[in-house]
Amino acid sequence: MKHIHILGIGGTFMAGLALIAQESGFHVTGSDHNIYPPMSDQLTAASISVYEGYDSAQLQPVPDLIVIGNALSRGNPAVEYVLAQKIPYTSGPQWLADHILKNRWVLAVAGTHGKTTTSSLLAWILEYTDRKPGYLIGGICKNLNNSARLGQNPYFVIEADEYDTAFFDKRSKFIHYRPQTLILNNLEYDHGDIFPDLKAIQQQVHYLIRTVANNGLIIMPQGNSSLNEVLNMACWTPVTYFSANREKHGLTASLINNDGSSFEVWDNDVYQGQVNWQLLGHHNVNNALAAIRAALHIGIPTHQSCLALARFQGVKRRLEIYGEVGGITLYDDFAHHPTAIRETLYGLRAKVGNNRLIVVLELGSNSMKLGIYQNSLASALIQADQVVIYHPKDLPWSLDSVKHDLESKELLIVNSTQKIIDYLLVQARIGDHIVIMSNRGFDNLHQRLLTAFKEKSV
Repeated sequence: MKHIHILGIGGTFMAGLALIAQESGFHVTGSDHNIYPPMSDQLTAASISVYEGYDSAQLQPVPDLIVIGNALSRGNPAVEYVLAQKIPYTSGPQWLADHILKNRWVLAVAGTHGKTTTSSLLAWILEYTDRKPGYLIGGICKNLNNSARLGQNPYFVIEADEYDTAFFDKRSKFIHYRPQTLILNNLEYDHGDIFPDLKAIQQQVHYLIRTVANNGLIIMPQGNSSLNEVLNMACWTPVTYFSANREKHGLTASLINNDGSSFEVWDNDVYQGQVNWQLLGHHNVNNALAAIRAALHIGIPTHQSCLALARFQGVKRRLEIYGEVGGITLYDDFAHHPTAIRETLYGLRAKVGNNRLIVVLELGSNSMKLGIYQNSLASALIQADQVVIYHPKDLPWSLDSVKHDLESKELLIVNSTQKIIDYLLVQARIGDHIVIMSNRGFDNLHQRLLTAFKEKSV
């Protein structure tokens, strides 16, 4: 049995890859710093040994292959040891392409927002209709219990991330996947730490389109100018469209409830079915339409997809209800881009009506930390009644502009998660909805706050 050691195993992609490698018959170990749930729980449940830190002693005896995550760079002790000792190494996307994807029908989900949810929706539709797909998703779908599975041939659903592959391969991860079915959900500027502007991301998406065969299918929303510009660069593959606007052509939705919890599905002028589900927001209606259309490409009738979506239980950390105590509902949400924040809060506002909506935001992503979105952050929070922003010590830009633009809101800026808890214990009241938005562990704030509310209610 070959031994694979994964450097950076705690990332959502690499943790999933670890499960697939183990299921494929490899002996898998890994290293990382400060792994947090849900990926830490997933690796523990799979009995995969994970070492804290990157001491080169972990690489004794020498593994057969090192898989290096894109969070690692030159100067890392384990990386330097691998290079000096000439231990065979590769990237996660390249390993996946070489060992798993080359003989599969790959259904890839790309775009700035909604990749995890749409990938989960698509994987669940395939599972519900007994296709037994493989999948690798950057989150844990509650219907599927984990983020990755080898599955049975031929279908494999993958979240196709535009972030770079590794320190030695600066192409986007999705270049390695060679999809037959490609969803392009949307396209905005993101990842300011590696992309200088939107055009740089569009160039990578263009390269992705170049890998899709002329007998494949590209699925994208109506009227997205950034994606249309990419298609105009060149495209050799049929393209089909979706829209949550019933007036458009292609696969469309007609909202029954404005919060997105119920809608009809139409293919041009032909009624296909109705979806009544747990998810909220117009953005999730679009995610559903993309998944339905991709499933249709492999022969799953739309009415079956609608039945599957009615049983979809959601994705961990995507507006997930973390707990309810004393009439207060606490949510965990991964949103870390102004557009995602805005759409999520609009959906929740439509659901909760006039009840108070309190948002707790960690500026966790690299783009947030760099201040890429400082001019659009306040408008993304417009649906909140109160906003609490965690201010890290090393933030290189001032929150003054955000404070000015949110002057009509109750706003608290703090540099301690304990201060957040103390504030909410005083402020929160029956009927409140508190959304904690972070793409990191956030100092275990969710559980600490829930525990504090429970202790207060005793």
